Amino acid sequence: MSDHVTSPSEVLRFADADEVARAAADAFVEAVVAAQRERVQAHVVLTGGGTGIAMLEHVRRNQGAIDWSAVNVYFGDERFLPPGDGERNEVQARAALLDHVPLDPARIHTMPALGEDGCSTPAESAQRYAEILAAHSPDGTVPQFDVHLLGMGGEGHINSLFPHTDAVRESARLVVGVEDSPKPPPARVTLTLPAVRRARQVWFLVAGAAKAEAVAAAVGGAEPEEFPAAGARGTERTVWFVDAEAAAQLPS
Repeated sequence: MSDHVTSPSEVLRFADADEVARAAADAFVEAVVAAQRERVQAHVVLTGGGTGIAMLEHVRRNQGAIDWSAVNVYFGDERFLPPGDGERNEVQARAALLDHVPLDPARIHTMPALGEDGCSTPAESAQRYAEILAAHSPDGTVPQFDVHLLGMGGEGHINSLFPHTDAVRESARLVVGVEDSPKPPPARVTLTLPAVRRARQVWFLVAGAAKAEAVAAAVGGAEPEEFPAAGARGTERTVWFVDAEAAAQLPS
């Protein structure tokens, strides 16, 4: 699959992590409502991490005019752990938002957990998730996500795409299993950069001084193998919601 046209980065700066989460939540509500106005259905990809989950809690408190009966939820990556494990992004997202809104459970598309759907390895879960995405895609690949939310690690990883790994180099498959994540737990399932680049809007939610170098590198156009976040772009918008500490090495 060829690379899709991508957008230049916009950087939005905020005082702290809570402001990042609040601003992203407000923008998320607006984006979902706009997508539903244009296309009836909205397709969104959620992320884990402290800021990503805090954003979902803010959405729960201020839902605006979202029509939850026409929202389809996906996940950018997942820890390959047993169902219900509190470390799973899905479990945290349900607690923060999904269990509190009138969302049809059939519209929450989770990555199969360990032992779920007969999956005993991350690769099997990835294959199953690729099939789920294809079934909800007009061209049999992945849906055109309206918003793909991303956190970022201090070394620039997004989803479970870490520097100098096969997963970040993947150019064909849209979902892959990871057996040796440098950040525990080692077993994970992740969307790849080709899948992320299908999204209309890609948003990064990043806070903290430990991430300043990676923010500057990714915004500045580093090689994705060195800083995976640099390879994540939306077809229409690429937006960085960053706090003052994370933005410290960006040009003023």
